[in-house]
Amino acid sequence: MSVSRKWLPPMNALIAFEAAVRHGGFSRAGEEIGLTQSAVSRQIAQLEDWLQTPLFDRIGRRVRLNEAGRAYADDLLPALDSIRRATARASARPSQTALRVATLPSFGMRWLAPRLPQLTARHPDLVIDFAARSQPFDFGHEDFDAAVHFGVAADWPGVAMDFLFREEAVPVCAPGWLAAHPLREPADLLHAPLLSQISRRDAWARWLTMAGVDASGLAQGPAYEHFLMLAQACAAGAGVALIPSFLIRPELEAGTLVIPFARPLSTEQAYYLVYPAGALGTGPLAQFRNWMVEQARG
Repeated sequence: MSVSRKWLPPMNALIAFEAAVRHGGFSRAGEEIGLTQSAVSRQIAQLEDWLQTPLFDRIGRRVRLNEAGRAYADDLLPALDSIRRATARASARPSQTALRVATLPSFGMRWLAPRLPQLTARHPDLVIDFAARSQPFDFGHEDFDAAVHFGVAADWPGVAMDFLFREEAVPVCAPGWLAAHPLREPADLLHAPLLSQISRRDAWARWLTMAGVDASGLAQGPAYEHFLMLAQACAAGAGVALIPSFLIRPELEAGTLVIPFARPLSTEQAYYLVYPAGALGTGPLAQFRNWMVEQARG
């Protein structure tokens, strides 16, 4: 046996083992992979013989994963998942001009999507699939070519990134709510329902401190996962929210949201385009990256 195959058991046996682990038995595993219960049992026995250790305890007509089987499954199942993802990536790309990009949901809807016709006009052969992601991830384990990140560069180590822009978050509320609850000075907000974005619960404390208000006893209000959910709640009269102004330009222009205090909050955090180190080259990713940087700085 060659060194390259020395530690590779038969793939059919591995597939049967993985199915048996997930289903907790041979019968349902067989239904999934198209084998009889006895055929699955033979595959498992072959694997156990190959490993020279039992993986399941046989209790009458029932089987139960034992300690050795559980340890083997913990190592094996992630590897099989990686093979599936790699195969999906290899087979899913329709051409060399296709990209998959992860974007923050509100950023994708309000900043990116309206600009995409310009990208298509410049690169008509470029095909991009967009997906919503809110947190950094490992490009080695996720099927994305690039992503939009908000934070600081140190939040996402081991990747290449381009600075896009910083944001300015402004306090906003519905005009009807403001008429019923006049706000004469920033300290009045201490008695208002303050809405937050779920990953920035400290934003109001920072804004109030910047405005010279003691926020040490500030109570937490409702929080929303996405800024556009937050904007909808605010426009409906739920309270006052801190939202990046570029995300709510349509609401501000339409008057469904108003700014009671023109004091924007800005931090060192910023939007970045990130991608695997060394992956840029001169192909589709470079085209998309150059366009994104140009749009952000324009």
